[in-house]
Amino acid sequence: MHILVLNPGSSSIKFSMHEVGEGVRAKGAGEIRTLYEGELGGIGGRREKLVFRDAAGRDLSGRLGAVKPGSMQEAIALVERAVGLDGLPPPEAVGYRVVHPGAHLRGHQRLTPEVLAELRAACEFAPLHDPEALEIIEEMMRRFSGVPHVACFDTVFHETMPEEATVYALPYAVRRQGVRRYGFHGLSCESVVTQMREAAGLEFPRSMLIAHLGSGCSVTVCIDGKSVDTTMGLTPTGGVMMGTRTGDIDPGVVLFLMRQAGATVDSVERMIDGDAGLKALGGVNDMRELRKRAAAGNERTRLAIRVFCRTVVKAIAGFIALDGADAIVFTGGIGEHDAATRGAIAGGLNGLGVELDRVANQMEQKAAGQSVRKISDEDSPIAVYVVPAEEDRMIARHVARMCHAAENSEGKST
Repeated sequence: MHILVLNPGSSSIKFSMHEVGEGVRAKGAGEIRTLYEGELGGIGGRREKLVFRDAAGRDLSGRLGAVKPGSMQEAIALVERAVGLDGLPPPEAVGYRVVHPGAHLRGHQRLTPEVLAELRAACEFAPLHDPEALEIIEEMMRRFSGVPHVACFDTVFHETMPEEATVYALPYAVRRQGVRRYGFHGLSCESVVTQMREAAGLEFPRSMLIAHLGSGCSVTVCIDGKSVDTTMGLTPTGGVMMGTRTGDIDPGVVLFLMRQAGATVDSVERMIDGDAGLKALGGVNDMRELRKRAAAGNERTRLAIRVFCRTVVKAIAGFIALDGADAIVFTGGIGEHDAATRGAIAGGLNGLGVELDRVANQMEQKAAGQSVRKISDEDSPIAVYVVPAEEDRMIARHVARMCHAAENSEGKST
């Protein structure tokens, strides 16, 4: 089965095609082969960018002609052109990463008019993420009307959290509107759990902390592979400090900002979501650039990195105090590729039983030749791993399973 996966952003679309074997469809386990991956960025801006490569790394973008996506509809048309290139298999189903399902949807969802209505209502929970996703979904459903479409949510993995980990200390009238801690990066966390379970020769850790560190950042604690707590809350803004987001702050700060002359909900939201975090403290939100500037003696960037690492250490240490830890897993762009950040965070956790193998930590993932890579010392009481975030493959897995279940259900009903 060939499944097209779309991961939308505010001005970008990532897309990939996956070939899913029958074992994955029927049992949820087995081989998933990525045939090609693409990313269209700068939609609606002056600096559009297209990356489109097959599984062997060959550039396919030249076959698409001019790239001028002035709108999201034009961008989707370009994706449709890419998917329809000669020699590439047509999609038999389409899956989407959607950040927030709103207050009423549980589990990943086959897209129907009723589900789309719930997603429109959910936009008030994620106004920076869900509207763009909805626009892409509706346009793709129009262009690929003959195949199933499935929304996969970042929150579903965290549906196993106990009530004491999800409830806010707010009046019942507010909580009944769906104001609670949902958690995010669930597809990333689930992909880590899956890879850890499938890794040869690895005893699956009962208590595992997953630090997803990228543009967005979160820490999740899993017991027996299930989420029991995480740092993000009602929205992806809370928790540890991130690239452009504040992470947790005193609610009084938001009230203070709202009282300033000319302040609006939108202006404050833009500040805490888009102009805060590493960007606010260090001037840029790219950790690679921050490291370069810090090495050149820039004290502003050095402070940004120290604050970032400290917030992650505090989150991990708190979860270790609550639930213990057999393993810590780093994933996401920073978590997978920035050895210095991993080293600083592990250093802050030395007193709790974390000891890195410095040589293993410095090794690049590709050079290591394995997806699950241990970077802790053999004598470390808490093992430390680096595992790639495979959100798109996880979406393909869910879409295949749901399509298989629907086919069986239809077969039985007839």
